[in-house]
Amino acid sequence: MNLSVRIFLGYFLLLGFAIWFVMRTFSAELVPGMRQSLEEVLVDTANLLAELVTNEVATGELQHGHFADAMRAFAARRFDARIWFLRKRDPNLVIYITDANGIVLYDSRGRNVGKDFSQWNDVLRSLRGEYGARTTREDENDEFSSVMYVAAPVTKDGKIIGVVTVGKPSVTVQPFVESASRNIKEKGVLMILAALAVGFLITYWLTMSIRRLTAYAQAVRDGQRPHVPQLREKELAQLAGAMDAMRRELEGKDYVENYLHMLTHEMKSPLAAIRGSAELLDEDMVDIDRKRFVANIRSEANRLHQVVEQLLHLAVVEKQQGLLNPAALDISELTRELCEARRWRADQNGVSFQFELQDDVKLIGERFLLRQALGNLVDNALDFSPEGGTIRVHDSLHNGVWSLSICDEGPGIPDYALDRVFERFYSLPRPSSQIRSSGLGLTFVYEVAQVHGGEIRLSNGARGGAVATLSLPLRPNLVAI
Repeated sequence: MNLSVRIFLGYFLLLGFAIWFVMRTFSAELVPGMRQSLEEVLVDTANLLAELVTNEVATGELQHGHFADAMRAFAARRFDARIWFLRKRDPNLVIYITDANGIVLYDSRGRNVGKDFSQWNDVLRSLRGEYGARTTREDENDEFSSVMYVAAPVTKDGKIIGVVTVGKPSVTVQPFVESASRNIKEKGVLMILAALAVGFLITYWLTMSIRRLTAYAQAVRDGQRPHVPQLREKELAQLAGAMDAMRRELEGKDYVENYLHMLTHEMKSPLAAIRGSAELLDEDMVDIDRKRFVANIRSEANRLHQVVEQLLHLAVVEKQQGLLNPAALDISELTRELCEARRWRADQNGVSFQFELQDDVKLIGERFLLRQALGNLVDNALDFSPEGGTIRVHDSLHNGVWSLSICDEGPGIPDYALDRVFERFYSLPRPSSQIRSSGLGLTFVYEVAQVHGGEIRLSNGARGGAVATLSLPLRPNLVAI
């Protein structure tokens, strides 16, 4: 499980538990809270009625007095009250009144008159002068049949002469409880979904820098020249800097070791030839032989000079992390100039150029590096072109990328060499002389392409010969340094 998923799951589980706990606590307090609100209203109602019926209880006129008439009118009343989403039309108060002995004198439902309610908690406690209340189910098997009763004492001259009890079916608050519970669940689901979205954004934000740092490390592993990512987190920025410093140090050590090894290897053969020729020159020989050995020394010395020069150029471009002197240049015109500068060499072998180049193609790059790279490609094509052959030079533009293809009519590239042509010091013998080059030209082209954010490909043409294709973005996505 990767870090992003772990952070996301940890955040979601923590926040999800918090939401669940809050919802559960709120739901658990919902019903008691509504019952308490209902009880508070019933307390006021019972005490108000106790004051209203005091005289009728004292005189024994409760059954046929004004209170009984008012209650019959109240029971017959129909009204249209809109309480949020609920429409209330009928009264549902339950009222009964007992005497000082707990015997029911009046019952709004007319079914308990004469019964002894002195043992019911509401009547018993009220007759003692205490707060009396109870909740009783009308049907023991139906939890929604419960009725909440609240009583108040009826007093006359400081003496308790009866009890008024007001009841309210609990089912009347059930729609509000269900609606509130439903709203809590809906809001909870929305909160969880919102938490998921926020968690995803937080996870993405927290791991974005890590992903950038990982991409940088992978690019270094793949041999690219990435810039150190600019990270906002101080710790990760320090880690990126340390990684880059370590990369530079390791590359520097490997670079020196590899170059010393390769340079030593490449210089052995020319130095041996020069040493052998010099030793032979100490002996007496005819002028023609002497001239041949001197020419051999000059040739091998020139070869050493080329290797050193190319190594220096290659060392410079391999250490570049970006463009040192970027400028806009006409890349098509530069290609024509390079080919024309080598026209004399082409004429010596009867080789001709065929151009299919677009005009005025502007490209941001380093002129010196591109001139050297393009010159190496043209020289390579001349080396492998047969006498009387044609070198076709054409370019194309696609999605902001300029591609140049140089096609010769030589023997092509053997299959075993296709994957090695860009290695340092790897070279194939020229068809005409069987002489190998330094093997640094194509390596230099590869490095120049990398610096410019492009690529170089070498393949065999469909009709024979080799095809070198250099692709460069018109505006490289690299920071000039």
